[in-house]
Amino acid sequence: MRDTESPRTGLRGTRARLAGCALLVAALGAGVTGCSSDGSPLSAEPYDAADQISFGGSLDEGKPADPDKPLEITAEDSDGRITDVVAVDASGRHLAGELAADGSRWHSTTPLAASAQYTVRVSTEDEDGRPGRKVLTFTTGKPGAAKRLGITFGPEAGTYGVGQPLVAELSEPVEEPAQRAVVERGLKVDSTPSVTGAWYWVDDKKLHFRPKDYWPANASVQVRSNLEGIRIGDRLRGDAAKPLTIRTGDRVIAVTDAAAHRLTVHKNGEEIKQIPVTTGKPGFETRNGVKVVLAKERFVRMRSTTVGIAEGSAESYDLDVHFATRVTWSGEYVHAAPWSVGSQGYANVSHGCVGMSTADAEWFFDTFRQGDLVEVVNSEGDVMEPFGNGFGDWNLTWDKWREGSALTGSGKTPETAQQVARLRPAAA
Repeated sequence: MRDTESPRTGLRGTRARLAGCALLVAALGAGVTGCSSDGSPLSAEPYDAADQISFGGSLDEGKPADPDKPLEITAEDSDGRITDVVAVDASGRHLAGELAADGSRWHSTTPLAASAQYTVRVSTEDEDGRPGRKVLTFTTGKPGAAKRLGITFGPEAGTYGVGQPLVAELSEPVEEPAQRAVVERGLKVDSTPSVTGAWYWVDDKKLHFRPKDYWPANASVQVRSNLEGIRIGDRLRGDAAKPLTIRTGDRVIAVTDAAAHRLTVHKNGEEIKQIPVTTGKPGFETRNGVKVVLAKERFVRMRSTTVGIAEGSAESYDLDVHFATRVTWSGEYVHAAPWSVGSQGYANVSHGCVGMSTADAEWFFDTFRQGDLVEVVNSEGDVMEPFGNGFGDWNLTWDKWREGSALTGSGKTPETAQQVARLRPAAA
């Protein structure tokens, strides 16, 4: 944090000092000056400000700093002030802090890492506006007995569609908003091209990250943790975490109009194919909303008993299905349905899946990858769940998404976030 205007040296004071320098130069001659070469005190070589500042809080002379206490820096000289503080550890992590408006005090606002070496550069200004500087290096001690918070990022490294969220799985639950904020600040996402995005706390041990809009096509995305050694709670510190890099492919989106019985595929903003389809019939309506492709299975045996339909009942089924693209864990697919070709494009007769001809299903299977988007509109069904049944993250508005962050919202899971059992069709 930087505060550059001194309450003691405003514009009038600066003009007075410059005028004084000019008079001194005129009196003593060009060979002797009392100011810097350009007449401005601010351009003078910084002096050693060691006697003007003191370090406290976590620092105790001759001992490693206590990582559980904040770093404090105070201006000892009543005629001087702190103008800037930069604190960074050996791994490049910056320590955030807050500078008082009058420049009298700076203190850290994020936790120190344990067993780390920090370099602190303090900039000061005396009553005449001359800059001072003090550089301090110190190490922090080992943490007390505490659990380690492990973090596993997902999905696996690879290329995905532009709808693929990032996932952070925690080894320990984190419930307190202040502790969640520490965790979020330590999780870094870098995208090329850059995006605006945020984390969402799905529950106490899982976070999702998504951009405000879909990822750019052909982007590179890296997620990493800066929490190693950082104090998160009284008995919890961050552990090392393996970073993850993924790429996105083309922007591929399918929009299924359940009322028109038609699926339209767009690639990088251009329509490339329309497919006649059938969706869920009354009582088994296909979910509305945006879904993310979870997996692809060339063959899957679909049985009604896996979704709660009793064997032998009027709605029971046991089918061998080809070219199945999964979009929910509860069993919703886009797949080949040769038995309903006569209804495709005209009527909805499925039990919730999007059915099409075998040739169209094979094309769809070959065109779509994990992370691509499948949206359903104009269905009489419910809206896709945000969490628990796949990736329904995009069904939350950006404002609602930000409410799930400990930094921009309450950090609490909304009532619409249902936890749905993962029902998988049994393998043949």
